[in-house]
Amino acid sequence: MPQRLDTPISSASAADDIPCTHLDTVAKFFRALADPTRLKLLEFILRGERTSAECVEHAGISQPRASVHLSCLVDCGYVTARRDGKKLRYSVGDPRVADLVVLARSLAADNATALTCCTRIPDSQD
Repeated sequence: MPQRLDTPISSASAADDIPCTHLDTVAKFFRALADPTRLKLLEFILRGERTSAECVEHAGISQPRASVHLSCLVDCGYVTARRDGKKLRYSVGDPRVADLVVLARSLAADNATALTCCTRIPDSQD
């Protein structure tokens, strides 16, 4: 029999161990990753510390646009920024971010047909 959506999977829900359980906050967490440019930058930074100039070149966008996206990633806690003279260097502050991206890619690949056909969530307009 399928699991009902309003029924907990187990008596000790995994969410009980997470200090932030506000649905709006969790949704915002995912919205920060919903932008393809931010995701592209995050995946680039996952491979090692990067300067803003490297991020601009990799993403193929203007420096001001890259700055906005990188600031969002920093503000949301996905990456950290440190000043090195006149340069800002970006790195992943929490290794779980890499795990999250790998899991998301795997889930997206497994559900590619359904995601492609989904009309309720519009394609991004980057």
